[in-house]
Amino acid sequence: MARPRDQRARRESLIEATYAAGRMHGLRSLSLTDVAAQAGLTRGAILYYYEDLDALLVEAHSAGVERFCDQRDATVATLDDPREQLAAAIDGGLPSGPDDALMSLLYEFDVLSGNSALHDELVQKLYLRQLETYRRILAAGRAAGQFTPKLDDEQLAMTFVALEDAYGLHIVGGNALMSVATASAAMRAVATELGCPTSTTAE
Repeated sequence: MARPRDQRARRESLIEATYAAGRMHGLRSLSLTDVAAQAGLTRGAILYYYEDLDALLVEAHSAGVERFCDQRDATVATLDDPREQLAAAIDGGLPSGPDDALMSLLYEFDVLSGNSALHDELVQKLYLRQLETYRRILAAGRAAGQFTPKLDDEQLAMTFVALEDAYGLHIVGGNALMSVATASAAMRAVATELGCPTSTTAE
């Protein structure tokens, strides 16, 4: 029967509506009515699939973490050179622009951390996935002799995650002085200064 597939598709569409409504209204004031309006449904229709707004937000957050991290790791995996992998990781970790609804919502979930153990777990899951992506690349670059950093891989990974999160917040926040290209160039420059060049061209 097609019903399970239909339910999966409806849940996916509700998650997309949550991203869009969350971007428009903010998580602090988001309601099921907002999500319903975005999805073109009634509140009752959403409650058929989710017990309440928090249940929907948890699934939206979990799906967002998987999408963000899996897509970036898949892109990195297509590259053999750690320098190119680092460049791809930097670009993949930044929002596509001020209107990136998924990234905006993932950042805003940090605001909810501390409100429940589940939200704390999801925020930590994203952070650990970000760290692991950089750790793998840094270890590969060091082993290949292409990276010669003075910091250890854990410190470096934390630095790259901190940079992508800080720049990303400025981007989705609409800071006119911060563009995706500017943030990417700055992170690449920092990487080079830290002994991890992102270019395969000899200087």
